[in-house]
Amino acid sequence: MEAPLTPAQQARSLVPFVTVTLIWSSTWLVITGQLGHVPPSWSVTYRFVVAGIAMVAYALVRRESLWLTPRQIGLAALVGAFQFAINFNMLYRAEQYIASGLVALLFALLIVPNAVLARVFLKQQVSLRFLIGSVIAIGGVAILFAHEVEGRDVDAGTVSMGVGLTLVSVLSASIANVMQAAPAVRAAPLAPMLSWAMMIGAAGCAAYAWATTGAPVFDWRPSYVLGVLYLGVAASTLTFPLYFGVIRAIGPARAAYSSVLIPIVAMALSTLFEGYRWSFQSGLGCVLTLAGLVVALRARSPAA
Repeated sequence: MEAPLTPAQQARSLVPFVTVTLIWSSTWLVITGQLGHVPPSWSVTYRFVVAGIAMVAYALVRRESLWLTPRQIGLAALVGAFQFAINFNMLYRAEQYIASGLVALLFALLIVPNAVLARVFLKQQVSLRFLIGSVIAIGGVAILFAHEVEGRDVDAGTVSMGVGLTLVSVLSASIANVMQAAPAVRAAPLAPMLSWAMMIGAAGCAAYAWATTGAPVFDWRPSYVLGVLYLGVAASTLTFPLYFGVIRAIGPARAAYSSVLIPIVAMALSTLFEGYRWSFQSGLGCVLTLAGLVVALRARSPAA
């Protein structure tokens, strides 16, 4: 069974947890301002070039060596590919099809693959209560999906594309999350590991962007530049060390509590700034999704 957190663990995790939740709640809306003139893959590239440079500077200020063993660099490359390249390329594209608040809500399902992959690769137990809560949450998402198809002037294919891209993003992020709990990754210093992962991820994004959309394109409007800086520094360099540190301290399932809180704020922002329209059906879907996640996360042993 999952051991309760000690007071020291709670104290160490509280401030990082709250900081990550508040910042990531706003990023879904900021990402929509990165879409349009600049292809999504180039926007992701710029974000993690900024984040990688800032992370290297952070590691050097802390006087941490950027040297890693070849095996650790290989692990950093995997984290960079899954967390910073595949995950965010799919995520940015998803917001071209469905509202940012809905993408955030779908991303709350991260706890499900986190627990399943932790069970498969880390041999951690998954309780019946966790499975029941996950089924309830997935049912809520299904209701929201049906509402989107019926209530918006878009075809089912458009909504399906947005949902599908988000789910690929969720799975990719989950792989990177569970890797953080693996002993080989936990043994590596966090800031140097993230420096390598972000720079490798940015390089992969740049190669993919150039191959699929051509030479770099940039938008010099202040709103776009400030968005890149905010997503690169605040929402990446600041938050990923905090979030991965929480995962290493209390496990991927407990860290995923943030995925229940983030959509609430994100949906509110989507309502204010994107004109998202609520109905009984969408409200029911949202409540079921969040209720299912709460049930799952209150399980005694979701996946330590």
